[in-house]
Amino acid sequence: NSNFKLNSSTYEASTEPFDLGQYKGNNSFIVNYHSVIFKDLKPNKLYAYRVGDGKDYWSEWIQFRTAKEKEGKTEFVYFGDAQNNVLSDWSRVIRMAYQTAPNASFVIHAGDLINDGHRDYEWAEWYKAGGFIHSQWTAIPVLGNHEFWPLSKEDEYRKPSIQWRPQFTLPVEQKLSKKLHETVYSVDYQDVRIIVLNSNYNLREQTKYIEEKLKSSTAKWNIVTCHHSVFSPAKGRDFQYGRKIWKPLFDKYNVDLVLNGHDHTYARGHTPELNETKKDSGEIKTIYVTSVSGPKHYISDTKQIDTYKKEGYQLDKSGSHIQFFQVITIDKNKLTYVAYTSTGEEYDRAVIIKNLDTGKKKLIHKNDSH
Repeated sequence: NSNFKLNSSTYEASTEPFDLGQYKGNNSFIVNYHSVIFKDLKPNKLYAYRVGDGKDYWSEWIQFRTAKEKEGKTEFVYFGDAQNNVLSDWSRVIRMAYQTAPNASFVIHAGDLINDGHRDYEWAEWYKAGGFIHSQWTAIPVLGNHEFWPLSKEDEYRKPSIQWRPQFTLPVEQKLSKKLHETVYSVDYQDVRIIVLNSNYNLREQTKYIEEKLKSSTAKWNIVTCHHSVFSPAKGRDFQYGRKIWKPLFDKYNVDLVLNGHDHTYARGHTPELNETKKDSGEIKTIYVTSVSGPKHYISDTKQIDTYKKEGYQLDKSGSHIQFFQVITIDKNKLTYVAYTSTGEEYDRAVIIKNLDTGKKKLIHKNDSH
């Protein structure tokens, strides 16, 4: 019905003038970033929006659907690092992801969206690579180490991407220090709570936040994402704080899924639930995934992965030199995780069946017959 435009409302954007020249790699001129927050939206309703000057110049109409008020099926996409050659090489990955899951409710970008987090040209390539998809899928971006970068070669201190807060309008957790605003936040969508962490700095402050968000969660499924891999599959990488301090909280509060990037390779593993004799009970605690969506790749280090066995980690599937995207579907007591290659071929699949009363979980792999 093309008459929907007759009932449209106009919202005035908040405008933030911004000097790109803060970073020497950019041309020095002032640009404007605009943002609008839509309030009082109704659940499970299709909306359309467009952007313009309010008079003569407008974008196309873009549609999105709000979450259901009660529980319902949730499907979303997850990308590891895009980072390099984003327009030429990553574009086909996000476009194939859209072909595979066009009705996804949101997308998690698990850090290192680009290579130089302050460089305007690279952000322009990221937006062009996704085109209208960025406008239609709600983005849940994670700050990676390449969005935490010095402003010059002479600068010994790293800083969050100067474009991060102007271009992404993200939840602000007032209890956290200002340094963490819009880099640490949570999103509740139907039966799912997504907790986004900043694994670059102020880790101790976030530890309390993690416990508060997990303890207060009434969601049936809890998912955590941060850039650095808790169980790193790449040689020489080791996020000890995440493994020693954050993982026990994931265990304590029965986190279902942890989604990481950073290591430019692929690994899916899990931590098993042990019985009273410290043996595998056949149930699981958490699935941990490290993935990559861009063309930069490292080799998985099987020796390093083996060292995690003493910490209760079991590797289920790995891969190198492949660009991936993941589609995750949650429907009542079932979570289905599927990793696809850039050509749309299925590479890995796992299913969690969860007793929503007890929280106990069974893991079914792609090749399992039961």
